[in-house]
Amino acid sequence: MNVLLDNFALFREGFVGTVELTLAAGLIAMVVGVLMAGCRVSPVRPMRLIGGVWVTVLRNTPLTLLFFAVVLGLPRFGVVLPFFTLAVLALGCYTSAFICEAVRAGINTVPVGQGEAARSLGMNFGQTLSLIVLPQAMRAVIPPVGSTLIALAKNTAIAGSFSVVELLGTYRTLNELGYDIVVTFMWIAIGYLIITLTISAVFRLLERHLEVTR
Repeated sequence: MNVLLDNFALFREGFVGTVELTLAAGLIAMVVGVLMAGCRVSPVRPMRLIGGVWVTVLRNTPLTLLFFAVVLGLPRFGVVLPFFTLAVLALGCYTSAFICEAVRAGINTVPVGQGEAARSLGMNFGQTLSLIVLPQAMRAVIPPVGSTLIALAKNTAIAGSFSVVELLGTYRTLNELGYDIVVTFMWIAIGYLIITLTISAVFRLLERHLEVTR
């Protein structure tokens, strides 16, 4: 307990850093993921190609390698951003590929007749997707999206290796101060557990809400 109490400010800073990374990257992942899912089911071939390339490249690229590409690659093109922003971009883009596939799978659960009925009423693809298909697909999308965001929260640990303040990185300072590394990791694990259980609880509430309105 002394490890936590004596270094509460350090743990708090790392915990808040992880939460901020998760929220910011999660927002980017959700927006980009839904847009890419729209591209994946688009009737326009170039749009489907863009969505397919995005998902294939990011899902098959190790996250650490993507971090190196963003942190070391963007400055070579004159794009100089804070390490936190670069970490958010790397995490958000990587996670968006998995969000995309979860949303696309949800879209495929909606009967084809729903889209055909919308088109018969004069709706274009964008209107059909946003007003008819996606609202129905959300029921099937919530569980996999929740699991993906939980994975995102744990993936933020990689950002600590790129000068970003996050929870796992606190062990370096505490190790240098001579604290028991096992106890340190125990408190770090509890911090991650709080974050992931909170995400799980939020998505469980969403599931229950949609079950009531079904």
